[in-house]
Amino acid sequence: MSDIDSSTVVKIAELARLAMDESQLEGYARELNAILELVEQMEAVDTASVDPLAHPIDATQPFREDEVSEPNQRELFQSIAPSVADGLYLVPKVIE
Repeated sequence: MSDIDSSTVVKIAELARLAMDESQLEGYARELNAILELVEQMEAVDTASVDPLAHPIDATQPFREDEVSEPNQRELFQSIAPSVADGLYLVPKVIE
């Protein structure tokens, strides 16, 4: 893979519509080269015998019974609401 230099960083920044300070270009070039080097190392690993996973942790979702765990406080909450009708909260119309 080719090395990324400051001029390549400028081109990438222009394509991404990012403003770049001149003093940042060398740092970004080094970081992008380090990322590409890591990708090359990962590509070198033989993964032909590795089965794909949906999730890296082999765990199952614990299920529980769907039970009510809190008391019904609808009457209490609606008693302090400004406007209620037939168990529904009434709000002012905001769109004409």
